[in-house]
Amino acid sequence: MSRTRLTQLLPVIAVVVFMISVPGWAGDYWTRILTGVCMWAGLAMAWNVLGGYGGYISFGHAAFFGIGAYATALLMQPERHWNFFLTLPVGVAAAAIVAAILGWPTLKLRGAYFAIATWALAEAIAQLATVASFTGGSSGLTIPVFQSTTWFFYAMLIAALIAYVICFVLLERSRFGYKIRAVRDNEPAARAVGIDTTRVKIQAFVLSAVIPAVFGGIFAYWITFMNPQSVLSADITDQMVVMALIGGLGTMWGPAIGAAALYILNRQFVAWFGDTTSYIALVGALVALVVLFLPDGLVSLWPGTRRLRLVRQLLPRPRSGRA
Repeated sequence: MSRTRLTQLLPVIAVVVFMISVPGWAGDYWTRILTGVCMWAGLAMAWNVLGGYGGYISFGHAAFFGIGAYATALLMQPERHWNFFLTLPVGVAAAAIVAAILGWPTLKLRGAYFAIATWALAEAIAQLATVASFTGGSSGLTIPVFQSTTWFFYAMLIAALIAYVICFVLLERSRFGYKIRAVRDNEPAARAVGIDTTRVKIQAFVLSAVIPAVFGGIFAYWITFMNPQSVLSADITDQMVVMALIGGLGTMWGPAIGAAALYILNRQFVAWFGDTTSYIALVGALVALVVLFLPDGLVSLWPGTRRLRLVRQLLPRPRSGRA
């Protein structure tokens, strides 16, 4: 392995070792916070597959999170009593089917039209869950309690690691990654060179849907009680979008960085000031600063990547002139 390659891998290895050791030294409070970081890192990466690599801005990814959560909650009810691990494939399959069926017509849209279509999808599923009797309606569902902070931390961590490995292989080390970026940058040109753009877009949509379904299932088991507002709220998608944007769209590690920064900030903000809307204003200010000065996200601060736009603007430009 080359020295450059090793230098790039060392920070990733250090983060993984740090996260694995968390239950051994961190208290219950910080273990729960880092459990949330793992979940949101996976969710932000899932949105980044479609939004960052595919160029399709989705406002409906909470639907897939909710599908996974309801699949686990419904199958773990006392009358069915499914094992938790058996419920996850069901949620994944349901999310994949919904994404494949609805992706075929909606992915023909672009820009705001696609964003509105996905938002409408999420709202429709949320309304269905609210009025349907088998989902418990607005009263929600209760899941058998399993109290183990360490278990849920490792469940979220393993799910996040698997999600990132799969995305890294597919998006950075395979032809699929080149195809989806080609479709994002110039779809007519990609079609002209023989890429089946419809198939590639649906595959990306399905990939970005099954990851939230897994985290939705783990989340439902973790919180033990859920209703449409807790797993199908538009705020869930909003958080995915902002975390991916602040971390770095179209990058592999940007969503994880954005998720860690924003979720820890959110939890500390709530601990200091209570559940207040001032956090929303703070996030808005952060987004504005990132767009102005870090257009490539926080990941661009890493050595070897693009630097602060502000620094480039302040540095004097070389004067052109004759020798």
